[in-house]
Amino acid sequence: MAQYFEVHPDNPQPRLLKQAVALLARGGVAAVPTDSSYALVCHLDDKAAADSLRRIRGVDDKHHLTILCRDLSELANYARVDNKQFRLIKAATPGPYTFILEASKEVPRRLSHPSRKTIGLRVPDHKTLQALLELHGSPLLATTLIPRGETEPLNDAEAIRRHYEHELAAVVDAGACPLEATTVIDLTGMSNGGDAIIVRQGRGDLAVLGL
Repeated sequence: MAQYFEVHPDNPQPRLLKQAVALLARGGVAAVPTDSSYALVCHLDDKAAADSLRRIRGVDDKHHLTILCRDLSELANYARVDNKQFRLIKAATPGPYTFILEASKEVPRRLSHPSRKTIGLRVPDHKTLQALLELHGSPLLATTLIPRGETEPLNDAEAIRRHYEHELAAVVDAGACPLEATTVIDLTGMSNGGDAIIVRQGRGDLAVLGL
């Protein structure tokens, strides 16, 4: 049965978030709010938890998962980033942008895209999620919370609890999210002199990136 944590959107209670972090540390999958939509998250280095996250989301190992980082210094630990890529990322961070980059050796092979060895990374601009990441002390593995067979994410924490009460360890309720996907930008070609490629136009404004 999923534990339900209702937190203040501007001043989330650390006591409640610590309980959610403890469930993640034990291998649980949680639904959390972001600056785009609700997401499923789990511990980055727990294979069983990652497998559970994929199963709940209904995706295979070819689906790009995202690493949620607290800041740019963490992002650089998990991806190979040159100066040109870094300047572009910095202009839009934190925010509703997911950047596809070449995975570093710090990323477990099972988490990177099997054919391209790339990974999605983002630094979210959401107080509750940032507080959760801070208490967790390291990045989290994530994917947008879209029910199997559906195309739109769920946005109501109560509905998420009802839908996944027997699959999730926790639901963190900080109110409704914008209910719009992140903007996804593939930066891998930039390292070879190519351009950034817009994979998906979402909530993030391309003008911020100069694109």
